[in-house]
Amino acid sequence: MSNELSNKSTFIEQAEAIILENLANEQFGVSELAEAMHMSRSNLLRKIKKQTKLSASQFIRQIRLQEAMTLLKETSSTVSEISYQVGFGSTSYFIKCFREQYGFPPGEVGKGIVAIEKEKTQTNFLKRYRWPIIATTTIVLIVASYLLFKKKDAIGQLEIEKSIAILPFKNESSDSTNLYFVNGLMESALYNLQKIEDLRVISRTSVEKYRKTDKGIPEIAKELNVNYLVEGSGQRIGNQVLLNIQLIEASSDTPIWVEQYNQEVVDIFALQNDVAKKIADAIEAVVTPAELEQIGKKPTENLLAYDYYLQALEPYLSRTKEGLDKAIPLFQKAVEQDSQFALAYANLAISYYYLDIFQQQKQYTEVINNYADKALLYDSKNDISLISKALYYMHTEEYRLALPHLEKALEYNPNSAAVVQVLSRLYSIYIPDTGKYLKNALMGVQLDVGVSDSVAQSFIYLDLSNALAQNGFIKKAMIYIDKTLDYDSKNFYAPHLKAFIKYAINQDIEELKKVLEKEFEKDSTRLDILQDIAKLYYFQEDHERAYVYYEKFVKAKRENGLNIYPQEDAKIALVYKKMGFEERASHFFNAYANYCERDKSIYKSASMALKYAYEGNIELGIEQLKVFASQDHYQYWILLFIEKDPLMKPLKGHPDYKATIKKIKDKFWENHAELKKTLEENKLI
Repeated sequence: MSNELSNKSTFIEQAEAIILENLANEQFGVSELAEAMHMSRSNLLRKIKKQTKLSASQFIRQIRLQEAMTLLKETSSTVSEISYQVGFGSTSYFIKCFREQYGFPPGEVGKGIVAIEKEKTQTNFLKRYRWPIIATTTIVLIVASYLLFKKKDAIGQLEIEKSIAILPFKNESSDSTNLYFVNGLMESALYNLQKIEDLRVISRTSVEKYRKTDKGIPEIAKELNVNYLVEGSGQRIGNQVLLNIQLIEASSDTPIWVEQYNQEVVDIFALQNDVAKKIADAIEAVVTPAELEQIGKKPTENLLAYDYYLQALEPYLSRTKEGLDKAIPLFQKAVEQDSQFALAYANLAISYYYLDIFQQQKQYTEVINNYADKALLYDSKNDISLISKALYYMHTEEYRLALPHLEKALEYNPNSAAVVQVLSRLYSIYIPDTGKYLKNALMGVQLDVGVSDSVAQSFIYLDLSNALAQNGFIKKAMIYIDKTLDYDSKNFYAPHLKAFIKYAINQDIEELKKVLEKEFEKDSTRLDILQDIAKLYYFQEDHERAYVYYEKFVKAKRENGLNIYPQEDAKIALVYKKMGFEERASHFFNAYANYCERDKSIYKSASMALKYAYEGNIELGIEQLKVFASQDHYQYWILLFIEKDPLMKPLKGHPDYKATIKKIKDKFWENHAELKKTLEENKLI
């Protein structure tokens, strides 16, 4: 294999052997390698980077591509066949990665140019990797050892050696309009450091609460669980930027690097890059050539465009309709000034995505796509550009096409809480996989560990509680749903989830209905609660009460143009049929049948089983139920409610029904036991 080190360590040899053993498994990634080597992910990352100067995902990719080169030379297999043999789920991605690795496509192997190219690549190991290798099509999973919780909470805490938080910079100018510029400096410093995999950088939401704090450095560092803090203050006076910045070691409350900058605005990007590099040097973080290249990129050469961009950031980050409406014209002014401003295009795409997210009739599909494509055109290695394209695919319900873009985004920005949040959402709802959902929820807690005593922390714990519940860790889920309410007693969704967690413990459907009806009385716009109340009456075959709630739900969806909960249409159809509304029942059942055809998730076979049961096609219904019984990582709620669903009644008389239901339950608990073992081995539960 090319680029082998003459004195390869036992550790690297062991890692290579494990990767080769799992070569054809496209799901084998960083987390799986860490688990196989009985290491935490953080230790694996550091050790691989120290010995190879590559990130862990780049290292895995290198082994796959080296093996592909060997197979291309020694076998008669096609490029497509070899791409799957070495763990690529897509031939086109394999070809693209192979070209970036070797400088020519795999189809050229054996045509006389390989020896020359090989000699060139071996002459300069680092030069070859000045471009980051594109990540595999599987998501970079998070091993549990990344978590930052105290042992007294049910999830263990591991301290990260090179962890850092950048506190909000202070505006030293009496001109309040100067604030956006100072905030922009802080945002840029954060963004540059996030690109370094050897650092763990706490998110912006975690540090925002310290903007006007009187707390000292040791107290803040303890709350954020970091070893280093960055403080800064600055102002803009005409064409001059004045910036004071210091890196503080938390354990001694001592600055270990201090710098005063007095530069022209035209040098703002050089200033930002210098800050990131000097902080990394002071902490002795390993920075790869690829990361240095990413840090050194200028977002734009046009300072007016950049100024508009900075003005847009604060309203954009609010994610409210009002904020987005204010940010969009500013981003548009930015791209008018610089037609190749990738970050501005990406943020425009993301802004329109969030404006359109729950609308049944989408208005901005092409707008999102056009802006995302422009962002990628002008910077294909920018994580925000990649996120914007991933959100476009989520907008068009092509969820699996979003995954490669999100993985590449994590490759270029390993500390991106934004990517992890999107992945959590994908695995929770659109590409259901409870194990991956839990891993990403845990990663989200790590990156946002510092937002304690805030609404943001409440939602982070809400997500973790939901992920734990979906995996059957009900007692742990209850611990974190209580934490959710401790941090914010007014959390919008927590009482709803807590009611279902309690139901999982005591199986009291009357209590569940009572709690949900009480919550709905507080806020009659809660369609999530409304459809759940209707469903509970449906489970009890109280069709009249179910009809009352479903009617409200259907009316609200229609009046607001919403496309939500399509999987519930079969239940609505059955209720309407029982109430004698045959035509309306037919409408909803046809909508459900269309949903089943479009569904690409692991739940499709379960949905199809209900469809066939409704139609009276018992054999096909049981056949689909058996298909579902072979799936992995479905939600615990399936076990709690599948047999209560009246749509299942026609299937219950079939001789294979009980055995199939038992297999579904057994499969869930097998997956639960495997996940529990992994978490216990890493001292997380």
